[in-house]
Amino acid sequence: MSNKLYDVLKYIAQIVIPALGALYFALAKIWGFPYGTEIIGTLTAIDTFLGCLLGISTAKYLTTNTETK
Repeated sequence: MSNKLYDVLKYIAQIVIPALGALYFALAKIWGFPYGTEIIGTLTAIDTFLGCLLGISTAKYLTTNTETK
């Protein structure tokens, strides 16, 4: 995974998805939008999966760079 892709995915996982989830949760409660629980659950599952991928990528990067030094 390239550094740029990693940085973009990390930003999405740490900022964008949680912000969208919080926004939808608040608006669903205020305005009665449908499927609040389902959408928040889906966003949380996607964010968790993305976090796992980024964690694996970081571990692989650290292992590769520590072995070569």
